[in-house]
Amino acid sequence: MSYPRFFVDSESIEGSTIVLKNEAAQHISRSLRMAAGEKIVVCDTQKKEYLCVLETFSSDSVTARIEDVTRNVSEPLYDAVVYQACPKSDKMDTIVQKAVELGACGIVAFMSDRCIARYDEKGFEKKCARWQKIAEEAAKQSGRGCVPYVRWLPNLKSVISEITQDGIGFMCYEDEDGLSLKGLLSEADDCKRFGFIIGPEGGFSEKEADECRMNGIKTVGLGKRILRTETASGYVLACLSYEKELSQK
Repeated sequence: MSYPRFFVDSESIEGSTIVLKNEAAQHISRSLRMAAGEKIVVCDTQKKEYLCVLETFSSDSVTARIEDVTRNVSEPLYDAVVYQACPKSDKMDTIVQKAVELGACGIVAFMSDRCIARYDEKGFEKKCARWQKIAEEAAKQSGRGCVPYVRWLPNLKSVISEITQDGIGFMCYEDEDGLSLKGLLSEADDCKRFGFIIGPEGGFSEKEADECRMNGIKTVGLGKRILRTETASGYVLACLSYEKELSQK
């Protein structure tokens, strides 16, 4: 049976009791109109799930008693971070939502040469707060054991600096006709961390692709069809899931 899912930090768990506050408490009592005796699932962001029975309600908190503790089984055995050049309008909302559903552990927005939408630090911070809420709702809906993070970096240079720290990093580039995503993944059987870069509506310039290559980041083709920016990350994550999860069974 499926129960409403909530995320809390470890400080909210005291022995056999969990206290949910603020938005979570209001959602339980006002939106869902739940009552004492009903059950919820609480995740501690460390991939543990607690089956709980609601006990007491106050104006700003709800107390639940833990009935059972299990390990979340929906989290991938690898980490995948999406580095997304900012698209226009509300496309990023969809990108974040679907990336969470498809197993990403993080989504990082940044500015590239051909971005139509332009954000400064203040604009990014405001947007990221919205995107983080979307990520949390998507994590609840898809049964994730933790909430993927959403944050920003100012430009491609900073993305390159971060993505080369560990694991395999690659840029999805429509003019790459040599190395395919399948080819890259076939060379990465033991890798448990991936970071990949997706361009905006106009794609990446040749200069940006060269900058990645010069810093050890491979450019990878995604097949014969050109994907929209809001489709590309989901395609890559689905391929990762097949190679690292479904094909292993």
